[in-house]
Amino acid sequence: MSRAPTGHNVGVTDVRHVLVLPDRDAAEEAARALEERFAVREEPQLVREALAGEDDAEDAQWLVVVEEAEERLDPVALDEFAAEWDGWYEEP
Repeated sequence: MSRAPTGHNVGVTDVRHVLVLPDRDAAEEAARALEERFAVREEPQLVREALAGEDDAEDAQWLVVVEEAEERLDPVALDEFAAEWDGWYEEP
């Protein structure tokens, strides 16, 4: 989990969780399910990550990024969750 000071609140840290999914449809579906299953407070962000050396738009992974002010989400549970869409939890 990435912990970085935010703004002027040096004592406050954010935790970032990244799920890697095989395509956009899986990422969108997982993001909706993530909000329902884990009651995340922040809306998950979808990010397209092109694979190195690939020009085809189909050759991309999609990231679902969840940020939280405190570490509530369990990485093991998130990894199991992402596996439902043939994805995984990315360690920072």
